[in-house]
Amino acid sequence: MLTDFYTLTSYDKAENGSFTAHIHLNKDHDIFKGHFPGNPVTPGVCMMQIIKELTEEFTGSKLFLKTASNVKFMAIINPFETPDLKLQLDITEDGEDVKVKNSTSFGETIALKLSVSYKKLMS
Repeated sequence: MLTDFYTLTSYDKAENGSFTAHIHLNKDHDIFKGHFPGNPVTPGVCMMQIIKELTEEFTGSKLFLKTASNVKFMAIINPFETPDLKLQLDITEDGEDVKVKNSTSFGETIALKLSVSYKKLMS
């Protein structure tokens, strides 16, 4: 859905099922021309979509967002200054439900924390 918005550069899976993903934002993407001209900021909804897409990749399931709680945007993500992000995804699957706890950071700065619940879609 976010074509050319970011690149998954690497990821690691821990034994407990959590994932650490490293992405690189495309600072030249059209979204940044309008959000905001002269002061690009990564939209929160795009960060939420990235988390969904990575969770789909890691679980092999198409997902539908059911709930989002404790969504905290803690720092501005400027794609020119901090294009490389680390996303910690703690994924728990229970039947058709998938729960994710996420922490997104650049360097030592935590930019986003959220908990989401998805429903698996039947293909």
